[in-house]
Amino acid sequence: MRDRIQQLADNIGRVLVGKETSIRLVLSALLGGGHALLEDVPGVGKTLLAKSLARSIDGTFQRIQCTPDLLPSDITGTNIWNQNAGEFGFMPGPVFAHVLLADEINRATPRTQSALLEVMEERQVTLDGKTHKVPKPFFTIATQNPVEYQGTFPLPEAQMDRFALSLSLGYPTADEELRILQYQGEIASDDLEACITPEEVLALQAACLEVEVAISVQKYILNLVRASRADEEIALGVSPRGTVALQKVARAFAYIEGRNYVEPDDVKFLAPHVLAHRLIPNAGRNARAIVDRLLRSVAVED
Repeated sequence: MRDRIQQLADNIGRVLVGKETSIRLVLSALLGGGHALLEDVPGVGKTLLAKSLARSIDGTFQRIQCTPDLLPSDITGTNIWNQNAGEFGFMPGPVFAHVLLADEINRATPRTQSALLEVMEERQVTLDGKTHKVPKPFFTIATQNPVEYQGTFPLPEAQMDRFALSLSLGYPTADEELRILQYQGEIASDDLEACITPEEVLALQAACLEVEVAISVQKYILNLVRASRADEEIALGVSPRGTVALQKVARAFAYIEGRNYVEPDDVKFLAPHVLAHRLIPNAGRNARAIVDRLLRSVAVED
């Protein structure tokens, strides 16, 4: 099954040049059963990554362009009166897809942002007392622009905690940008052929849950999280959901790397991506820098 992961990463890499590490991180979130938050400037490939992933797993793709006038029903769907049948029928919203892109999520109002809470956690939408399941696997990629704050609504703690990890694609190197210019127009995300099925993704998710995590690594994860709750520079530390998410993503990352066990170095590599966005630092403090400091101060137990 691991060769399917490499095929998936290579397929996405055909259109997303020079982002191998970012692709591995996003796949770790997917196979770990979580969601990903991309915080970056426009034009670096966030939408391309989401569309390429959906095409590669032969899944359905939906995009929500978040704006202040977006309503919760525009995301989840609504009941519409069917005159012929003489009853209300459910009209599914864009969340009923395998891969959902919530573009510029912080431009939606808090009321609309909250419409994603249930579906991201429980993979279902409840409307008028009826529960509607979304397809499996269900994976949300949300983006937000870190340089524009006018007309935005910062994501609340509960929303941030729903994302397994956050990352930034960053600008390409000079060589990578030259390759982009040379390959421009040769292949687009819509031209990608599927190399894996949604059912195989579910099988890979199940396989990742079998990856062994030694008690010493679990204690290391726990000590990192508990250190965040006691740190003087942090107003709100990592929740137990964050503890579980770090282990799940570490299992998926180890599986992608070809191992059946998690190493402490996996936790060290992933911690800034899994923990930083969950922290609420005191004024003037940087969450990513705090996580880096915690990694230097918390030791791995034998």
